[in-house]
Amino acid sequence: MLFDSHAHLNDARFNIDRRYVLNALEKNGVGAVICAGYDIESSEFALKIANENKNVYAVCGLHPDAADDFCEADIDKIRLMLNDKKCVGLGEIGLDYYYETPSREKQLILFEKQLQLAKDTNSKIVIHDRDAHEDCIKLVKKYGVTAGVFHCFSGSSEMAKEVVKLGFYVSFSGVLTFKNARKAVEAAQVVPLDRILIETDCPYLAPVPFRGRRNEPRFVAKVAEKIAEIKGISESEAEKITFENTCELYGLEGIKNA
Repeated sequence: MLFDSHAHLNDARFNIDRRYVLNALEKNGVGAVICAGYDIESSEFALKIANENKNVYAVCGLHPDAADDFCEADIDKIRLMLNDKKCVGLGEIGLDYYYETPSREKQLILFEKQLQLAKDTNSKIVIHDRDAHEDCIKLVKKYGVTAGVFHCFSGSSEMAKEVVKLGFYVSFSGVLTFKNARKAVEAAQVVPLDRILIETDCPYLAPVPFRGRRNEPRFVAKVAEKIAEIKGISESEAEKITFENTCELYGLEGIKNA
């Protein structure tokens, strides 16, 4: 079975058929999904979905895009969500320097507050890092947080090595299947098998041959297929290893051994 370690089933693009997608997970070979929040509302919705579906878990947090509207009370709200039995981590949090807004200053403030929260609560973190590799690494080191994952990894192979050395997992999305994904492939080549996760980041980044369509959890099979090709193992091995890695990261021993 497959484990989609990062999905946004809380996104409005699933409003029409969310129940169908959730009900079809197992039939489509997906044993479990992590539904990721990115602001207060989406984090609350991720928890609702997780609590209504035994094979879905949530991570709750404030994406860098939320930095403009951030207030201190939001940290307290996320702290409460972390106490929910179906919430397995703090995320997605991080930095995104691709666009000029929100400002880097505001993003840094929000990221640091959430890293402190992760440290205070001993939470696993899910890091969104887009064109901000140096600052993400620097701040993770500063706060001493070593349990989590760099999701939808877009860094170099050298950065991948450093991330693993710090204790993090590295998650690859459908980008790995793109024709121009040389950097992602090189990163996957150097990440040890016991540190690799796979994800869809749906509804975004549908893998080949589904590019242009709404992404969904069942398409994570194409990412596993590419990992198998890169690592020279069978697809079933890639599925088993990445499933167990996700369980190991989030402490989901019950489903790993089921």
